[in-house]
Amino acid sequence: MVQERTLPKFDAATVQITKEEGLLLYEDMVLGRTFEDKCAEMYYRGKMFGFVHLYNGQEAVSSGVIKGAMRPGEDFVSSTYRDHVHALSAGVPAKEVMAELFGKATGCSKGRGGSMHMFSSEHRMLGGYAFVAEGIPVAAGAAFQTKYRREVLGDPKADQVSACFFGDGAANNGQFFETLNMAALWKLPIIFVVENNKWAIGMAHERATSQPEIYRKASVFNMAGVEVDGMDILAVRAVAQEAVARARAGEGPTLIEALTYRFRGHSLADPDELRSKAEKEFWFARDPIKKLATYLVEQNLASGEELKAIDRQIQQEIDEAVKFAESSPEPNPSELYRFVFAEDE
Repeated sequence: MVQERTLPKFDAATVQITKEEGLLLYEDMVLGRTFEDKCAEMYYRGKMFGFVHLYNGQEAVSSGVIKGAMRPGEDFVSSTYRDHVHALSAGVPAKEVMAELFGKATGCSKGRGGSMHMFSSEHRMLGGYAFVAEGIPVAAGAAFQTKYRREVLGDPKADQVSACFFGDGAANNGQFFETLNMAALWKLPIIFVVENNKWAIGMAHERATSQPEIYRKASVFNMAGVEVDGMDILAVRAVAQEAVARARAGEGPTLIEALTYRFRGHSLADPDELRSKAEKEFWFARDPIKKLATYLVEQNLASGEELKAIDRQIQQEIDEAVKFAESSPEPNPSELYRFVFAEDE
């Protein structure tokens, strides 16, 4: 079957969004897509090495949650091995993300992390994690310290929310269940975002779990759970805003299942032969960037030329990021053991 689940209905007419907000979301999604396309080009030209997992098709989830509902630079973001776009949405400069992919000293992880380990303390990017579900307890730890600082230390400014992104495969992992239990028990200010793109590497989601509707698993922990069309940024934004508001108000966590799809293989080394042509075409027709562009024009929030101008601006930014990465120095071997532990400022 092309589609086992019906995408949740969302009435865009109920959305109130300004031109500035709409263009911000569009720009962030285009940034993510253009960046990933350039990564593919650089990888196949031999400029990048190791595993590189791209985010094409899933942009509405990252932009809708981080740019649409959170406070980038203040709130915390925990990612997966598909982490480039989460870092970009969190505010990490494209040139620093690209330099990290090139293994350069100017990268956001100083060239130590590469594709799967984007980190930036400045932007509250808690890292990408290569092991499935590895970032879930880390995000809970960040949420716990926020709650502790507010309720125990009496810090009125401690109202940060942690967003934890992970895939459908991680929802069958023990860390998922254990952390959701603690988060609900302690009413942590965290939102768990399942990016259900239907495939865990080569394993179809419906074959790997006894309950394919992941958001329903929240009920076991007396936690709010919601399903959303992950190809519709306005729907993602609306759901995320509600979840973030609940978290800041001390009402506990939310499990958001975003139904989305990756337009490329699992990684750039994946020939992507397992997914049917019909399935791919079904989801390609729901491109989240084209969907938002159409909405903005139809609602007279932007003209086609304004959107094209953003496309050109982003392309220039990405080209400059590549030049920056290529011209940046390699990490100094004398600093091999540096950045293993926190340093005194």
